Amino acid sequence: MMATVGLVLALAIGAGCRLLDIPLPAPPKLQGALLVLAMTLGFVAGDYLLR
Repeated sequence: MMATVGLVLALAIGAGCRLLDIPLPAPPKLQGALLVLAMTLGFVAGDYLLR
């Protein structure tokens, strides 16, 4: 449930930044985006393993 809320919130922030023409709070390069994805997956996996 929390992962779904996080995904919806992330998409809403991205859409809001696009509609309001605010620079997206994410790295502009593919390598940076993959780093953010890896950190997020690591955080979620750590949370799952610690439960």
